[in-house]
Amino acid sequence: MTRPTRTVLPPEALDPTDRAILNALQDGFPLTLRPYDDAGAALGITGENLIARLARLRDLGAITRFGPFFDAAAMGGAFCLCAMAVPADRFDEVLTKVNAHPEVAHNYERTHALNMWFVLATDSPEGIERTAEAIEGETGLKVMLFPKLEEYFIGFRVQA
Repeated sequence: MTRPTRTVLPPEALDPTDRAILNALQDGFPLTLRPYDDAGAALGITGENLIARLARLRDLGAITRFGPFFDAAAMGGAFCLCAMAVPADRFDEVLTKVNAHPEVAHNYERTHALNMWFVLATDSPEGIERTAEAIEGETGLKVMLFPKLEEYFIGFRVQA
């Protein structure tokens, strides 16, 4: 599995409608019978066009995903930031094994001794330890757990 690389998009990669989509959808998405039509109408485009543009934005790398963000802890589950020290020659192999777990919300490579960072989201607090142990068993590498001690809401928003 090849890791995606991050590159800065040229200014012409996003048109004004793309930028309007990115700005508007950071604030929410309608929970209606036809949400793409409703969100598109607010932007002056059709729902079909909105879906196509979101797919294009993902293919370009302007967004990595589009979907809900659930608060697992509020539903009785748990989140945990995790890190591993993965030998460079095994990174892709370990990445594939880690990402095969549906509990892995996202995964990042970092230039640090702990070079693989990912978030586990499970349906119970016990699921964190269970999933980390499974990953350790499959990879032979230690999974370091960094559980959330306190929650902060910073209202992070990116202006496109």
